[in-house]
Amino acid sequence: MLNDHLTQFFQHLKHERNLSEHTLRNYASDLEQFKLHLFKVEKRADMPVADIDRLTIREWMAELHVDHKKTSIARKLASLRTFFQFLVREGKLEANPAKQVATPKIERKLPNHLSIEDAVRFIETPDINTDLGRRDRAIIEFLYATGIRVGELVGINIPDVDFREKLVRVTGKRKKQRIVPFGEPSSQAVMLYLEKTRGTFLNECPEAERDPQALFLHRRGGRLTTRSVGRLIDKYIKLCADVHDISPHSLRHTFATHLLDQGADLRDIQELLGHARLTTTQIYTQVSMEKMIEVYDRTHPKA
Repeated sequence: MLNDHLTQFFQHLKHERNLSEHTLRNYASDLEQFKLHLFKVEKRADMPVADIDRLTIREWMAELHVDHKKTSIARKLASLRTFFQFLVREGKLEANPAKQVATPKIERKLPNHLSIEDAVRFIETPDINTDLGRRDRAIIEFLYATGIRVGELVGINIPDVDFREKLVRVTGKRKKQRIVPFGEPSSQAVMLYLEKTRGTFLNECPEAERDPQALFLHRRGGRLTTRSVGRLIDKYIKLCADVHDISPHSLRHTFATHLLDQGADLRDIQELLGHARLTTTQIYTQVSMEKMIEVYDRTHPKA
Protein backbone atom coordinates (compact mmCIF):
# COMPACT_ATOMS: atom_id res chain seq x y z
CA MET A 1 0.00 0.00 0.00
CA LEU A 2 1.04 3.61 -0.58
CA ASN A 3 1.79 4.52 3.05
CA ASP A 4 4.12 1.54 3.52
CA HIS A 5 6.01 2.40 0.34
CA LEU A 6 6.35 6.04 1.42
CA THR A 7 7.86 4.96 4.74
CA GLN A 8 10.43 2.82 2.91
CA PHE A 9 11.14 5.68 0.49
CA PHE A 10 11.88 8.17 3.26
CA GLN A 11 14.18 5.69 4.97
CA HIS A 12 16.02 5.35 1.66
CA LEU A 13 16.35 9.13 1.25
CA LYS A 14 17.59 9.64 4.79
CA HIS A 15 19.98 6.73 5.27
CA GLU A 16 21.14 5.79 1.77
CA ARG A 17 21.08 9.10 -0.08
CA ASN A 18 21.95 11.20 2.99
CA LEU A 19 19.68 14.08 1.98
CA SER A 20 19.47 17.17 4.17
CA GLU A 21 16.58 17.74 6.58
CA HIS A 22 15.40 20.61 4.40
CA THR A 23 15.22 18.39 1.29
CA LEU A 24 13.50 15.63 3.25
CA ARG A 25 10.86 18.10 4.43
CA ASN A 26 10.23 19.16 0.83
CA TYR A 27 9.74 15.55 -0.27
CA ALA A 28 7.42 14.90 2.67
CA SER A 29 5.37 18.03 1.95
CA ASP A 30 5.02 17.24 -1.77
CA LEU A 31 4.04 13.62 -1.30
CA GLU A 32 1.65 14.40 1.54
CA GLN A 33 -0.07 16.87 -0.76
CA PHE A 34 -0.40 14.13 -3.39
CA LYS A 35 -1.95 11.84 -0.78
CA LEU A 36 -4.51 14.54 0.09
CA HIS A 37 -5.41 14.78 -3.59
CA LEU A 38 -5.94 11.01 -3.74
CA PHE A 39 -8.19 11.17 -0.70
CA LYS A 40 -10.25 13.93 -2.25
CA VAL A 41 -10.58 12.31 -5.66
CA GLU A 42 -10.39 8.59 -4.92
CA LYS A 43 -11.77 8.81 -1.38
CA ARG A 44 -8.71 6.90 -0.15
CA ALA A 45 -5.22 8.13 0.63
CA ASP A 46 -3.68 4.68 1.16
CA MET A 47 -4.12 2.68 -2.03
CA PRO A 48 -2.15 0.16 -4.12
CA VAL A 49 0.55 2.06 -6.01
CA ALA A 50 -0.29 0.06 -9.14
CA ASP A 51 -3.66 1.88 -9.20
CA ILE A 52 -1.94 5.26 -9.65
CA ASP A 53 -1.60 6.08 -13.34
CA ARG A 54 -0.58 9.10 -15.41
CA LEU A 55 -4.15 10.37 -15.55
CA THR A 56 -4.30 10.52 -11.74
CA ILE A 57 -1.06 12.51 -11.72
CA ARG A 58 -2.25 14.85 -14.51
CA GLU A 59 -5.40 15.58 -12.51
CA TRP A 60 -3.21 16.56 -9.59
CA MET A 61 -1.08 18.78 -11.83
CA ALA A 62 -4.23 20.51 -13.10
CA GLU A 63 -5.38 21.11 -9.54
CA LEU A 64 -2.00 22.60 -8.58
CA HIS A 65 -2.07 25.04 -11.52
CA VAL A 66 -4.89 26.94 -9.79
CA ASP A 67 -2.75 28.41 -7.01
CA HIS A 68 0.86 27.24 -7.47
CA LYS A 69 3.74 28.62 -9.51
CA LYS A 70 5.19 26.51 -12.31
CA THR A 71 8.46 26.11 -10.41
CA SER A 72 6.59 24.68 -7.42
CA ILE A 73 4.56 22.32 -9.62
CA ALA A 74 7.72 21.12 -11.37
CA ARG A 75 9.35 20.36 -8.02
CA LYS A 76 6.32 18.39 -6.81
CA LEU A 77 6.26 16.36 -10.02
CA ALA A 78 9.99 15.68 -9.63
CA SER A 79 9.36 14.42 -6.07
CA LEU A 80 6.69 12.08 -7.38
CA ARG A 81 8.96 10.83 -10.18
CA THR A 82 11.74 10.09 -7.69
CA PHE A 83 9.31 8.17 -5.46
CA PHE A 84 7.95 6.02 -8.29
CA GLN A 85 11.44 5.43 -9.69
CA PHE A 86 12.42 4.09 -6.27
CA LEU A 87 9.49 1.66 -6.45
CA VAL A 88 10.56 0.55 -9.95
CA ARG A 89 14.10 -0.19 -8.69
CA GLU A 90 12.64 -2.08 -5.73
CA GLY A 91 10.52 -4.20 -8.08
CA LYS A 92 7.21 -2.85 -6.75
CA LEU A 93 6.24 -1.27 -10.08
CA GLU A 94 6.99 -2.15 -13.69
CA ALA A 95 7.04 1.45 -14.94
CA ASN A 96 7.13 4.99 -13.57
CA PRO A 97 3.75 6.66 -14.30
CA ALA A 98 5.08 10.13 -13.44
CA LYS A 99 7.58 9.94 -16.32
CA GLN A 100 4.62 10.05 -18.71
CA VAL A 101 3.57 13.47 -17.39
CA ALA A 102 5.25 16.53 -18.92
CA THR A 103 7.02 19.01 -16.67
CA PRO A 104 5.62 22.57 -16.86
CA LYS A 105 7.79 24.74 -19.09
CA ILE A 106 9.69 27.17 -16.88
CA GLU A 107 11.40 30.30 -18.08
CA ARG A 108 14.89 30.10 -16.67
CA LYS A 109 15.80 33.32 -14.90
CA LEU A 110 19.34 34.57 -14.83
CA PRO A 111 20.78 34.65 -11.32
CA ASN A 112 20.77 38.00 -9.54
CA HIS A 113 24.26 39.30 -8.78
CA LEU A 114 26.14 42.44 -7.75
CA SER A 115 28.66 44.48 -9.67
CA ILE A 116 32.17 44.53 -8.20
CA GLU A 117 31.60 48.06 -6.87
CA ASP A 118 28.27 47.15 -5.24
CA ALA A 119 29.73 43.95 -3.81
CA VAL A 120 32.57 45.85 -2.12
CA ARG A 121 30.17 48.48 -0.77
CA PHE A 122 27.78 45.83 0.53
CA ILE A 123 30.55 43.79 2.19
CA GLU A 124 31.89 46.88 3.97
CA THR A 125 28.50 47.88 5.43
CA PRO A 126 28.78 46.08 8.84
CA ASP A 127 30.39 48.15 11.62
CA ILE A 128 33.53 46.26 12.66
CA ASN A 129 33.74 48.29 15.89
CA THR A 130 30.93 46.13 17.34
CA ASP A 131 30.78 42.40 18.12
CA LEU A 132 27.88 41.71 15.77
CA GLY A 133 29.38 43.90 13.07
CA ARG A 134 32.67 41.99 13.18
CA ARG A 135 30.85 38.66 12.92
CA ASP A 136 28.57 39.84 10.13
CA ARG A 137 31.45 41.33 8.15
CA ALA A 138 33.29 38.01 8.44
CA ILE A 139 30.23 36.10 7.22
CA ILE A 140 29.60 38.34 4.21
CA GLU A 141 33.30 38.43 3.29
CA PHE A 142 33.46 34.64 3.53
CA LEU A 143 30.34 34.04 1.43
CA TYR A 144 31.68 36.27 -1.35
CA ALA A 145 35.24 34.93 -1.12
CA THR A 146 34.26 31.25 -1.33
CA GLY A 147 30.91 31.12 -3.14
CA ILE A 148 29.71 28.46 -0.72
CA ARG A 149 26.04 27.89 0.11
CA VAL A 150 24.67 29.34 3.33
CA GLY A 151 23.91 25.82 4.57
CA GLU A 152 27.58 24.97 4.03
CA LEU A 153 28.70 28.15 5.80
CA VAL A 154 26.76 27.48 9.00
CA GLY A 155 28.07 23.90 9.05
CA ILE A 156 31.74 24.91 9.12
CA ASN A 157 33.69 23.99 12.25
CA ILE A 158 36.91 25.62 13.49
CA PRO A 159 39.13 22.66 12.43
CA ASP A 160 37.74 22.92 8.87
CA VAL A 161 39.58 26.21 8.27
CA ASP A 162 43.27 26.34 7.40
CA PHE A 163 44.28 29.98 7.75
CA ARG A 164 47.89 29.38 6.74
CA GLU A 165 46.95 27.89 3.36
CA LYS A 166 43.68 29.87 3.21
CA LEU A 167 41.56 26.78 2.53
CA VAL A 168 38.26 25.63 4.01
CA ARG A 169 36.68 22.19 3.94
CA VAL A 170 32.92 22.42 3.34
CA THR A 171 30.27 19.73 3.35
CA GLY A 172 27.79 20.17 0.52
CA LYS A 173 24.74 18.35 -0.74
CA ARG A 174 24.57 14.61 -0.04
CA LYS A 175 27.41 15.05 2.50
CA LYS A 176 29.94 15.55 -0.30
CA GLN A 177 33.02 17.42 0.89
CA ARG A 178 35.25 19.75 -1.10
CA ILE A 179 38.11 22.15 -0.42
CA VAL A 180 37.59 25.82 -1.30
CA PRO A 181 40.22 28.61 -1.18
CA PHE A 182 39.60 32.09 0.24
CA GLY A 183 41.52 35.35 0.05
CA GLU A 184 43.35 37.66 2.42
CA PRO A 185 40.46 40.12 3.07
CA SER A 186 38.12 37.34 4.19
CA SER A 187 40.93 35.74 6.21
CA GLN A 188 41.52 39.00 8.06
CA ALA A 189 37.79 39.51 8.67
CA VAL A 190 37.34 36.01 10.09
CA MET A 191 40.47 36.31 12.25
CA LEU A 192 39.23 39.63 13.67
CA TYR A 193 35.91 37.99 14.55
CA LEU A 194 37.69 35.02 16.17
CA GLU A 195 40.04 37.21 18.20
CA LYS A 196 37.57 39.83 19.43
CA THR A 197 34.04 38.44 19.21
CA ARG A 198 33.61 34.70 19.16
CA GLY A 199 34.94 34.19 22.69
CA THR A 200 32.50 36.81 24.00
CA PHE A 201 29.58 34.95 22.42
CA LEU A 202 30.77 31.66 23.93
CA ASN A 203 31.25 33.13 27.41
CA GLU A 204 27.72 34.53 27.44
CA CYS A 205 26.28 31.07 26.75
CA PRO A 206 25.58 28.43 29.44
CA GLU A 207 28.24 25.75 29.13
CA ALA A 208 25.69 23.01 28.37
CA GLU A 209 24.33 24.97 25.39
CA ARG A 210 27.63 26.07 23.82
CA ASP A 211 28.78 24.90 20.42
CA PRO A 212 32.57 25.28 20.74
CA GLN A 213 33.21 23.62 17.36
CA ALA A 214 31.08 25.95 15.19
CA LEU A 215 32.93 28.73 13.36
CA PHE A 216 30.05 31.20 13.22
CA LEU A 217 27.97 31.69 16.37
CA HIS A 218 24.95 33.73 17.32
CA ARG A 219 25.31 36.11 20.26
CA ARG A 220 24.16 33.41 22.71
CA GLY A 221 26.99 31.08 21.75
CA GLY A 222 25.14 28.57 19.57
CA ARG A 223 25.62 27.68 15.91
CA LEU A 224 24.01 30.10 13.44
CA THR A 225 21.14 28.90 11.24
CA THR A 226 20.55 29.58 7.55
CA ARG A 227 17.52 31.67 8.53
CA SER A 228 19.68 33.84 10.82
CA VAL A 229 22.13 34.50 8.00
CA GLY A 230 19.22 35.45 5.73
CA ARG A 231 18.01 37.96 8.31
CA LEU A 232 21.41 39.59 8.70
CA ILE A 233 21.77 39.91 4.90
CA ASP A 234 18.34 41.62 4.80
CA LYS A 235 19.47 43.94 7.58
CA TYR A 236 22.49 45.20 5.62
CA ILE A 237 20.55 45.48 2.37
CA LYS A 238 18.39 48.11 4.09
CA LEU A 239 21.49 49.95 5.27
CA CYS A 240 23.19 49.88 1.86
CA ALA A 241 21.60 52.31 -0.60
CA ASP A 242 21.03 51.19 -4.21
CA VAL A 243 21.55 47.49 -3.42
CA HIS A 244 18.27 45.62 -3.87
CA ASP A 245 16.91 42.09 -4.32
CA ILE A 246 19.97 40.52 -2.75
CA SER A 247 19.86 37.27 -0.78
CA PRO A 248 22.65 35.16 0.74
CA HIS A 249 22.53 33.05 -2.44
CA SER A 250 23.10 36.20 -4.52
CA LEU A 251 26.61 36.38 -3.10
CA ARG A 252 27.22 32.88 -4.50
CA HIS A 253 25.98 34.05 -7.91
CA THR A 254 28.17 37.16 -7.63
CA PHE A 255 31.22 35.03 -6.79
CA ALA A 256 30.71 32.82 -9.86
CA THR A 257 29.94 35.68 -12.24
CA HIS A 258 32.98 37.72 -11.18
CA LEU A 259 35.26 34.69 -11.59
CA LEU A 260 33.93 34.03 -15.08
CA ASP A 261 34.25 37.71 -16.05
CA GLN A 262 37.89 37.61 -14.99
CA GLY A 263 38.62 34.60 -17.21
CA ALA A 264 38.19 31.63 -14.87
CA ASP A 265 37.52 28.27 -16.53
CA LEU A 266 33.92 27.08 -16.24
CA ARG A 267 34.96 23.65 -14.95
CA ASP A 268 37.04 25.25 -12.19
CA ILE A 269 34.01 27.30 -11.16
CA GLN A 270 31.95 24.11 -11.18
CA GLU A 271 34.38 22.51 -8.71
CA LEU A 272 34.44 25.58 -6.46
CA LEU A 273 30.63 25.76 -6.35
CA GLY A 274 30.24 22.04 -5.78
CA HIS A 275 27.92 21.56 -8.76
CA ALA A 276 27.43 17.92 -9.74
CA ARG A 277 26.80 18.83 -13.39
CA LEU A 278 28.46 21.41 -15.63
CA THR A 279 25.06 22.35 -17.07
CA THR A 280 24.15 23.86 -13.69
CA THR A 281 27.19 26.13 -13.84
CA GLN A 282 26.65 27.12 -17.47
CA ILE A 283 23.90 29.59 -16.55
CA TYR A 284 26.70 32.00 -15.55
CA THR A 285 27.88 32.09 -19.16
CA GLN A 286 24.51 33.62 -20.02
CA VAL A 287 25.08 36.34 -17.42
CA SER A 288 28.49 37.16 -18.89
CA MET A 289 27.08 37.05 -22.43
CA GLU A 290 24.43 39.62 -21.49
CA LYS A 291 27.14 41.87 -20.05
CA MET A 292 29.26 41.48 -23.20
CA ILE A 293 26.33 42.39 -25.46
CA GLU A 294 25.54 45.41 -23.28
CA VAL A 295 29.16 46.63 -23.55
CA TYR A 296 29.14 46.04 -27.31
CA ASP A 297 25.89 47.98 -27.80
CA ARG A 298 27.20 50.85 -25.70
CA THR A 299 30.66 51.15 -27.23
CA HIS A 300 30.74 49.82 -30.80
CA PRO A 301 30.21 52.62 -33.37
CA LYS A 302 28.18 50.32 -35.65
CA ALA A 303 26.15 48.61 -32.90
